[in-house]
Amino acid sequence: MNASLTDDLRSFVGARVAVGSCASTSEYVRSSIRFDRDRASLESLLSDGARSPVAATADAPFFAPLREIADSRP
Repeated sequence: MNASLTDDLRSFVGARVAVGSCASTSEYVRSSIRFDRDRASLESLLSDGARSPVAATADAPFFAPLREIADSRP
């Protein structure tokens, strides 16, 4: 796959690579695509959740067991 970038985007990616954000422009593009894929997946999951019926009230008793688990971890 080939992608054409504007000079502005090319400079931006080059600057990100220069500061060590990624090792190469290809790695930056792959990372950006993975990020976008994960964001789209999260949006889909949130949308599914918003459309689903309410199963429980997220109040203090609901979160108590989760806090116990979190507190027991190192």
